[in-house]
Amino acid sequence: MPNRICEHLAEVTPVAPSGTGCVECLKAGTAWVHLRMCLVCGHVGCCDSSPGRHATMHYHDSGHPTMQSAEPGETWRWCYIDQLLVE
Repeated sequence: MPNRICEHLAEVTPVAPSGTGCVECLKAGTAWVHLRMCLVCGHVGCCDSSPGRHATMHYHDSGHPTMQSAEPGETWRWCYIDQLLVE
């Protein structure tokens, strides 16, 4: 199987994170498991293992297709449209 290429990840430009935690969880006073950052606008949301699943919710609400882990030492990225992980 040939390597798949994600055009959405290839078009990413640097963005600043919206904060140091999940925006929605901080507002609600709830906890998260891991953080993800949108590579289009910098929105920081919680992962799908967190109760809120705010990073995925942000994709569905905004249509922004790409995100990356916001965890220290992790550099992987994900495209929701292509369902492709890039490490």
